[in-house]
Amino acid sequence: MSVQLIANYHTHTFRCGHASGTEREYIENAIRGGIRVLGFSDHTPYPGAGDPPKPIPVRMDLSELDGYCETILALRDEYRNDIEIHLGLEVEYYPALFLPLLEELRRRPIEYLLLAQHFTRNQHDGFHCGMPGPEVFSDYVSQLITGIETGRFTYIAHPDIVNHNGDQEEYDRQMRRLCRKANQYGLPLEINLLGLGEGRSYPYPGFWKIAAEEGCRAVIGCDAHRPENVFRPDVIEAGRALASSFGFEVLDTVPLRDPFSPQP
Repeated sequence: MSVQLIANYHTHTFRCGHASGTEREYIENAIRGGIRVLGFSDHTPYPGAGDPPKPIPVRMDLSELDGYCETILALRDEYRNDIEIHLGLEVEYYPALFLPLLEELRRRPIEYLLLAQHFTRNQHDGFHCGMPGPEVFSDYVSQLITGIETGRFTYIAHPDIVNHNGDQEEYDRQMRRLCRKANQYGLPLEINLLGLGEGRSYPYPGFWKIAAEEGCRAVIGCDAHRPENVFRPDVIEAGRALASSFGFEVLDTVPLRDPFSPQP
């Protein structure tokens, strides 16, 4: 039996440099899958971030932002009778660069931001969070918490992306800090279907056990980088099964937080 997904707020475009397909293809696949709400949240441009050593591009350029907005808004109008479309961005919290970024985004009709940390510090002087040592792991959690405290994000994407192979008591302590702060600000945590579908280290069951014990709320995010991944019933079913195994009731929809009117 096909598993329905009501809403997906985590969808990319070719502009980030590591996704493919047209926006129209993502929308058409979402409609075919019965999705009622589709949010585009491509990797934000980040003025002043610099470029870290990387095998692939990580985000759109600032020069592409207006075209991104115009394209999504035009398609939102075109498909208004078929699906509800929203314009967002996936954003890392870089302390020294975040306010200048908001000033750039404030001039555009951005509806929501997803908080998703891949690098600590400010990227060009930080570390990737994929395989961190103890210091990087602590920085990852602390930086996410500071990002949450800005009150500008709708939910936290792949909070368990950090692949910590160190002391499990420390993992438990740090992730409980993160979960408690997310709860304090009412932010759901994303069960990431890209990681699940590709067999990555996340979603990590150990994290979701902690999140369940802390009473967190869960949302499914496709993190679609190809049109066909905006609706994969087998992966959606696996994500729901993971949530169910820890007693989560997955949120069908999430209220969008205005990133320019921070909420406590």
